Amino acid sequence: MIIHSQKNPDVSVRLTNRRFAEEYETLFTIEARAEGLRAEVRDALASRWDREYLPDFIDGLASDFRGWAGRRTWHINHLALAATFHSGGHVALTWTLRPNDLFPDDSWETSTTTWLEAGEQLTAVAADIRAFFTRDDHPTRRNGHGSS
Repeated sequence: MIIHSQKNPDVSVRLTNRRFAEEYETLFTIEARAEGLRAEVRDALASRWDREYLPDFIDGLASDFRGWAGRRTWHINHLALAATFHSGGHVALTWTLRPNDLFPDDSWETSTTTWLEAGEQLTAVAADIRAFFTRDDHPTRRNGHGSS
């Protein structure tokens, strides 16, 4: 899946190579692109057991489409995400990639910001991220509703 910035379509974040390590763990590659920048981190691991699950974090942003004060943050081993609400109904998502979270002084780090419209566009991104992190064999994917 690719998230393009509304302000500059050359700025994007791409989630690819999804694979499921365990029932509630997803390994994936994240790539950030901007003019003069292409950074990629493989084997980022998101889990339902994280402090907050990425699809839930993005859903929370989308449900607060009228805005919020301050900065909301989320992170896992190789990826951090910061969200700020701006006037005009726009959300800035700053994606920070780092390939080595154990030895940050021995590695690089880069950030790129995608700008999204807080309503429909952020809601669509939230749905795409939820789909990306959902197993194809999950009961909600097979029959359209949860198991009893």
